[in-house]
Amino acid sequence: MTVPPAPSSLDRTGSRFGALRTRVAATVAVLAVAGGAAVTVATSSPATAGPGSVVVSESFSSGSLPAGWNAVDGTWKVENGRLYGTSASSSENNKITFGRHLNDFRLEATMRFETVSAATRWASLGMDVPADGATPWWIATMRSGTTAANGLEFAQRTTGNAWVVTNTASAPYAAGTGRDVRVAVEVHGNQARWIFDGREAMRTNSLQRSTDGVQGLFVNGATVSYDDVTVTELAANGYLRPEGSPFTVIAHRGASAAAPENTLVAQEIARRGGADWIENDVQPSKDGIPFILHDGTVDRTTDGTGNIRDLTAAQIKALDAGSWFGPQYVGERVPTLAEQLADLRTRGGNLLVEIKGKHTRDEVATIIQVIRDEQMMGRVFVQSFEVDALRYTYELAPELPLGLLRSTLDADPVAIAKELHLTAYNPNGNALLAKPEVVAPLHAAGVAVMAWTMDSAGLWQRLERIGTDAIITNRASELVGWNAAILQRPSADPTVEITSPADGARLDRAQSPVIAVAATNADTVTVTLDGKKSAAGRKLDLTKLTAGRHTISTQVTGPEGAATATSTFTVTVSQAGLGYLILTSGADPSAVTAMTTKLVHAQYAELATYADRQAGKLVPTGVAGVIAGDARTLALR
Repeated sequence: MTVPPAPSSLDRTGSRFGALRTRVAATVAVLAVAGGAAVTVATSSPATAGPGSVVVSESFSSGSLPAGWNAVDGTWKVENGRLYGTSASSSENNKITFGRHLNDFRLEATMRFETVSAATRWASLGMDVPADGATPWWIATMRSGTTAANGLEFAQRTTGNAWVVTNTASAPYAAGTGRDVRVAVEVHGNQARWIFDGREAMRTNSLQRSTDGVQGLFVNGATVSYDDVTVTELAANGYLRPEGSPFTVIAHRGASAAAPENTLVAQEIARRGGADWIENDVQPSKDGIPFILHDGTVDRTTDGTGNIRDLTAAQIKALDAGSWFGPQYVGERVPTLAEQLADLRTRGGNLLVEIKGKHTRDEVATIIQVIRDEQMMGRVFVQSFEVDALRYTYELAPELPLGLLRSTLDADPVAIAKELHLTAYNPNGNALLAKPEVVAPLHAAGVAVMAWTMDSAGLWQRLERIGTDAIITNRASELVGWNAAILQRPSADPTVEITSPADGARLDRAQSPVIAVAATNADTVTVTLDGKKSAAGRKLDLTKLTAGRHTISTQVTGPEGAATATSTFTVTVSQAGLGYLILTSGADPSAVTAMTTKLVHAQYAELATYADRQAGKLVPTGVAGVIAGDARTLALR
């Protein structure tokens, strides 16, 4: 993509593609039909779902399989507030289906391997599964040996009962057995993100979606328990970058740093390098065939000359589009849009296509018809500098996502995004960096930000910090590697835990716990006991606390936000604890002897009366009331 001529005073910008940073996730629900019967969901849901709607929410508290959940094969039962699935052998891919057909959704669950026949055995979240469990289906898989190179997978089971594994990754720790792991998958059409304990582990662009598949849970060669299964509708714009996720990688004119731009070989190299999208330019030949070419002439990137619009398709197809780049590419041809889309459809990938230069409505209609004919409407994103081209595209195919290319920023990007029905606002990366404050309002309006054409790690880092969603780059494979490093980066979010007293602890008067707080990435730590200021490291004097429950709360703040934690402990009443209270009360020795004697003989009522009578005399006032109260508690048992 080339910047149109501009004044020397032009500002330059950068942006990114993909998902929300401080943005909301939501989900879409569409009724799934299997064998003519509607598939019901586990819980009541709105008649009309929309972004943010919880379509399924199941904690398995009823003690039986939820209504509408179809145990296809294997053993599935609900016990102790969890769903248990058992597969007797590694050859059995047992499943239970539920939910509705959704295009954009988040499926999450707490999963725990109870027993496994081997560390290679697995459990899965079903992303697109026929309600009757028939093939083909798509799953996001987790092995109990999650740290293996294929510990996590995206995979399809084909109609021929073969596996097609499209993506693999390793998790930061092994799920093992007996350990709860919170997992999720976010799906937008043919794209999905695998989320392991809150961190993105990998993504795919290779899903082949059905028109009626629902959600499911799978188990293989193991017994696995599930809890807190939810399905939430997501907003259709899956191009917003979620918190903690890396950029969407868009290969500028294919792998243009390694191969002749806008050719199928450049597309193949970009695909193998892990690019999420291929960015290319489309223009018509003299006879109206859309070709993939950036310049207005064929002079720079082929062995021919002339304006593309003055050459017929046959003349363009006769040109060598590779020898200019290197001898190994001699014979590469200028692809038609149809050829490029057919390659993406059969070999994988998505297209960010720029309508290059002025186009008539009929010329735009031809482009859209080619996309329809190649069955790629769900995998093409249209962008252009030309406002009219975007208007025509929306009129003819409102389902296609649109991006407005800009060399400089508009005075009000949100307003023009609304006017043109934009899915993304795509400015020059340097111009974006000069005015990063435009990102937040665009995200608030549900519009992604894709920056072009940014080729250095320093620029990527700056764009990541301001919340850019996607990067259009000539160095796609390097950005893929940079993204991988980002995923391994420790979280900078502050964390805090109260390690003492432990939550739920029961303590008697004789114990002297110390408030202990473990925090990371924190600059400040505040602690309260029953709402009153306290401090980490403080020794608790349980002789002065009332019997019953007490709550310690802490809040930490750091550069990346804040975190809180609470711990509730109970001061219990016991004979031993009361004895310690008497011996350390500071009472007159004669009073200590009298109270101890009554305690030993379990004369609790008499002990309470004695402590009350001697309060402020032989027994200090404050402790006398505690002794009397504990003694009365024991007298009632």
